[in-house]
Amino acid sequence: MKLLQINSTCGFGSTGRIAVNILNTVIENGGDGLICYGRGTAPNGVPSYKIGSEALVRIHGVISRVTDRQGFYSANSTKKLVRKIEEYNPDIIHLHNIHGYYLDIRVLFDYLKKCGKPIVWTLHDCWAFTGHCAHFTAAGCDKWKTGCHSCPSKKEYPQSLVLDNSEKNYNEKKALFTGLKNVTLVTPSNWLGELAKESFLKEYPVKVINNGINTDIFKPTESDFKQRYGLKNKKILLGVASVWQESKGLGDFIKLSEELPEDFKIVLVGLTDAQLSMLPKEIIGIKRTENAKQLAEIYTAADVFLNPTYEDTYPTTNLESVCCGTPVVTYNTGGSPESLIGGRGITVPVGDIKAMFKAAQTLAGVKTDSPSEFDACKKFSEYEELYKNLLAK
Repeated sequence: MKLLQINSTCGFGSTGRIAVNILNTVIENGGDGLICYGRGTAPNGVPSYKIGSEALVRIHGVISRVTDRQGFYSANSTKKLVRKIEEYNPDIIHLHNIHGYYLDIRVLFDYLKKCGKPIVWTLHDCWAFTGHCAHFTAAGCDKWKTGCHSCPSKKEYPQSLVLDNSEKNYNEKKALFTGLKNVTLVTPSNWLGELAKESFLKEYPVKVINNGINTDIFKPTESDFKQRYGLKNKKILLGVASVWQESKGLGDFIKLSEELPEDFKIVLVGLTDAQLSMLPKEIIGIKRTENAKQLAEIYTAADVFLNPTYEDTYPTTNLESVCCGTPVVTYNTGGSPESLIGGRGITVPVGDIKAMFKAAQTLAGVKTDSPSEFDACKKFSEYEELYKNLLAK
């Protein structure tokens, strides 16, 4: 079996790591694979193809911030991608995040409608069936059910500072993304699966396959993290994000830091230089790292992982934490609660900082067992079954 995956990243960020985990398992099972990606660089040794360039991504992003037309540029890069797909000639095409300023969806889906190959499309967020946003929970918007317009999240990713083309985007995406002959949607959570069934993508079958992670890396991992940061006698409340923004709860961490007793300390991983410079002294900030072992060490050193996300699909950070033996407190939103299997965490109402800290006090010092349910190889077995069924047809 030859599998070609398309994603915004390869090997970093949650979706990039998921794509690589799937690829590795394909190869281990005697197959062949290629990841086509648009941003950053791929890890050494990973069979991959870079779509376009970082300069083109930046141009796409800048123009989109004016026109609100993310996904409708980078035509030449996408035409080259199509030629690469034809040259590789995969048995299965697996789409992940096709947003991220690196593809022209018109060129890609014109090819997909003609190629006749089985297509698996894992939705990692809601962008595929909205006119603009990747998430709409925080805005409380349900225009996506009937037709987007006057977007309340225009300034959220993919940000537009000038125009609102949500209605045009919605109509074009609906025309492009529907009518394919052999598409199976995969969602990492039941929550997102139910939304997809209410959207204009409802003509396609939906299968729920929870995200998997590399449990050979994300496992209890001892280190001198507490000593290095002077936290030997502190209870660590940890937060991790690929991109910190208000919807990830950065503001809630700052508010919580103002009320913490002295024996607790907040550590945030994934901050930019600008965010580090503005961080209150009560919080220890660490820049983004793609060193998975280092992340495992930090998860293990923490007493509780806090995920005050206001909108999320099925956060892999929750999985990474529990696999390192550290329990999770998360807001009861989106698919986040689904990742706390076997009592390895507590959900609290969205925005309730006091309830979040009370839950953290309850869990502090209570390490969990490292579960096998999230093993990427086991999750791939579900993808493998899906691939085989599609090829059999």
